[in-house]
Amino acid sequence: MPKIKTHRGAAKRFKKTGSGKIKRSKAFASHLLGDKTPKRKRQLRKAGLVSVSETNRISKLIPY
Repeated sequence: MPKIKTHRGAAKRFKKTGSGKIKRSKAFASHLLGDKTPKRKRQLRKAGLVSVSETNRISKLIPY
């Protein structure tokens, strides 16, 4: 079997954790930050996890 190519766009956005879950960055943190509360902006800095329903689809894009 040939190797599967990694989707380079997905590789820049997602990382696999040790337990096999997929980490992602939060949306809405790039501009219009003056309207958002400090608490909200602080929480946007933390990594989120991809939902269970999307994990299978994204795992095919980043196989390694």
